[in-house]
Amino acid sequence: MSIFSFFSRQSAPVKLPFATDMHCHLVPGVDDGSPDAATSVKLISGMHQWGIDRIIATPHLTAGTFENTPATLDPALDVLRRELAGSGLPVEVSRSSENRLDDFFDAQLRAGNVATLPGNSLLIELPWMQEPFNLDTQLFDLKCQGYNIIIAHPERYPYYRHHPERYASLHGQDNLFQINLLSLAGHYGKAEKQVALHLLEKGMVDYIGTDIHNQRHVESIDAWLRTREARKILDAAAPRLRNDSLR
Repeated sequence: MSIFSFFSRQSAPVKLPFATDMHCHLVPGVDDGSPDAATSVKLISGMHQWGIDRIIATPHLTAGTFENTPATLDPALDVLRRELAGSGLPVEVSRSSENRLDDFFDAQLRAGNVATLPGNSLLIELPWMQEPFNLDTQLFDLKCQGYNIIIAHPERYPYYRHHPERYASLHGQDNLFQINLLSLAGHYGKAEKQVALHLLEKGMVDYIGTDIHNQRHVESIDAWLRTREARKILDAAAPRLRNDSLR
């Protein structure tokens, strides 16, 4: 280890500037996140060390892969809550969902099966390959129905990297942005981190979510939170963040 790396790190992780994580995949066995309740509790234990005491888990609602409904999600959440109570960890867990804009989500929303975030907010995930051709109309229609829109991890959609002006357009239409702590930690790569920092610099980050799925994610975040860079970035971001308003 070099002298520089020794002095650039600190012995304990920085406490997060919020106590509520509103994007993670800890409802066991329902998507590509935690496979069972014991694993979820282990992940939550790591998150609690960063100051998290309230978790709103957001399992995927995605056509063809994770077609979750209350019938699949609520029993799994109950199992997690029982396991968590037995652990003694002082962390509250509830759930909403991460909602891909597709036909399955539309049907579930019409049926009243989508649990919103507090404030009647919807965490919206966009397709990975290209922006929907009628995205603005879809988001406007949801807002007309009384929902508040939070776009999940905009820094991860590759089609926006060469069109950064689109971020300002979307955010300026009363769509809130949630970036991933994993992006800031560099877990996905340099491009995602660079965009996340750009959005922070431009004042377009309203929420930070962990997006934790597994132990590797916890370890990546924990390592980053022990750096001076993390303290600097999170201190600057803190005044704008709305995580703890979701109560």
